[in-house]
Amino acid sequence: MRQARYEKRGPVPQEVIECVESPTPEPTTGQALVAVEAAPINPSDVLTLTGDYGMLPSLPAIGGNEGVGRVVRCGPETEGPEEGQLVLIPVGIGTWSSHVVADVRKLIPLPDQADPKQLAMMTINPPTASLLLSEFVDLKEGDWVIQNAANSGVGGYLVQLARLKGYRTINVVRRESAVEGVKAQGADVVLVDGDDLHKRVREATGGEPVRLAIDAVGGAATDRIASCLAEGGTLVNYGMMSGEPCQVSPANIVFRDVTVKGFWLAKWFERASPDAQKTVFGQLTKLIATGQLQARIAAEYDVSQIKEAVAAAAAGERDGKVLVVPSHDE
Repeated sequence: MRQARYEKRGPVPQEVIECVESPTPEPTTGQALVAVEAAPINPSDVLTLTGDYGMLPSLPAIGGNEGVGRVVRCGPETEGPEEGQLVLIPVGIGTWSSHVVADVRKLIPLPDQADPKQLAMMTINPPTASLLLSEFVDLKEGDWVIQNAANSGVGGYLVQLARLKGYRTINVVRRESAVEGVKAQGADVVLVDGDDLHKRVREATGGEPVRLAIDAVGGAATDRIASCLAEGGTLVNYGMMSGEPCQVSPANIVFRDVTVKGFWLAKWFERASPDAQKTVFGQLTKLIATGQLQARIAAEYDVSQIKEAVAAAAAGERDGKVLVVPSHDE
């Protein structure tokens, strides 16, 4: 089998990872061998390679945190999904690989008629978008939500989920070339970031209040999106794409009573009950399987092309997600 392995971390992520070949393992009792169909490269994966993410695996490690595959066989005296069944691979076991061995109890069967490439992106970005919309402000149909990094993976899911719930979205991007792609996903308003953002938002909404702002950029962009909120509004940060700490002025925090919170999906998993997790993923699986929730795919690479794949994922101005799609021709 082929795996994308790294033994160190460094500032240029594609330089620390490489494809290695090793014998395909045999599953033991309680395990299943799964042939990986698709696994995305998320911003968190790139930050893990550079050492800048909040949770880092011990080294050496195999890249990739989520993905889907088909069961090849189960271990001896083990009951699990049937051979050929499409399954969701457990988070964090190194999915940039042609095969993985997983605990059968943690494999979640998926609808075979659904697109595996779309389902491969289900574990991280869709629940993040869903929970950002539900956990912080009690939104009603017709309410406005503003987000930056709207052309990101999370941003695209958030646009679609908000539309399904009847919320209206103001979507901020950092370049003009990203506008049409966000509009195509159902955005109500798309604006390029700038110092006068709050004025253009007020014009776009007709002065209606915006109670929830979602920030993935950090730096001065955090304060610009905070300035678009109504008095007493809530800003939630879940990323730092600018590489800079969030900046929020006293004018927004003190005089306009803006609340600033953070969100990390890993922390939600720690606190959420199994039933809560099952509910979120059940809803998302249905939406993805029926084509109501989709992500744009920019490029696909085999495991043997992992350096090129990581470089593409780390580069700016992409229009969609980069996927690792292993070949199984051996």
